Parts: sequence; structure tokens; C-alpha cells
Amino acid sequence: MELNKQTAQQALQEASESNPGPWTDHSRYVAEACRNIASKCKWLSPDQAYILGLLHDIGRYAGVSQEKHLIDGYRYCMERGWEKAAQICISHAFMIQDINTSIGKFDISEEDYLFMKEFVANAVYDDYDRLVQLCDALAVPTGFCLLEKRFVDVTIRYGVHPATIDRWKKILEIKAYFEKEIGCSIYTLLPGVIENSFC
Repeated sequence: MELNKQTAQQALQEASESNPGPWTDHSRYVAEACRNIASKCKWLSPDQAYILGLLHDIGRYAGVSQEKHLIDGYRYCMERGWEKAAQICISHAFMIQDINTSIGKFDISEEDYLFMKEFVANAVYDDYDRLVQLCDALAVPTGFCLLEKRFVDVTIRYGVHPATIDRWKKILEIKAYFEKEIGCSIYTLLPGVIENSFC
């Protein structure tokens, strides 16, 4: 099945009907942020960035879960031949390529855990992986927000883990990388970010 904007939007709509929740609006804002930032990066496709952002949490179609949604999304995309989207279903949660930096519960089998551990360690990240990691931290279900607001939002829900600060530092490093490349603050590309961050 060809992966394009229309099929990605249809996939998210069907997933939303299977497991309704704020995650779908979050995914749409992540996709928009990916597209807006990629539009300033000559080496990235805004449409491809949008699609990958839209599908990063597609594994949530299978129901409420923690780290299980990563492998569910990976399998969902691989079954359709969407290899890069499948990688990002896992890689978006591991800006540091170490399974031990997870902040969620591994509600998966031992076999799936070992697969994911090896996958994370050996995946070759590119700027699409890094862009989705960044944009995942720029969006809440109500819109775009400052990274720090999203950091607190996630920490309230998942708790503080040994890798929490290192994960924050890595996202800030990715933010600095893209800002250096595009020559402006990423926040200038996110409509309503100030209003949504302080509401």
C-alpha cells in the first residue's frame, strides 16, 4: 500500500475510531510541526515529514498502553510496507538509543522487549527521526507548546525516571541543531505556541 498524505490521514482516522483519545489531536499537531520545520530544511520533504509525524503514535489504535504502542505501531506500518514510518513508531520514544532510557512501562512480552532493545540499539537515525522526536515534544492535544510545558506534562503522567534529564537535554540538543540549520527559532513556525503554552 502506497504511503502518502491521504493514506496516512485515513490510517489515523481509522485508528482514532478504534481507540478514541487525545492522542489523535496530538499526532495531528506533531505532523503539522514536522511539516512546518521541514519546509525550512532544503534536504527534507515537508510532505514526508508530515506523514511520519502523523503516524508516529499509530500503534495506539490497539488500545490504551504504554510502550506497547511502539511495537504495535511498528508492526502496523511494516505490514503495509511503510518501513520508515515503522522505524519512527519506535525511534520517536528513544532520542537516546538505549532501551534503558524508556520512561514508560514495558507492557509487552519478553520476546518483544528483546526485539525492541536490539532495534533501538542498531537503528540508523536520520533527520526525520530527530524531527519527529523534537516535534513530539512540541505538541499537546490542544496545540503547539514550549518544550518545557510538554516536558512537565509527560513527567506528571509518567513520573521522574533516571533518564528524564538526559532525555530533556537530548531534545534541547536536537532543537538547537534544527535552529542552527534553519536560522531561526522553531517557535516562529508554530502558530499559537505562545497562547497555548500559557493558557
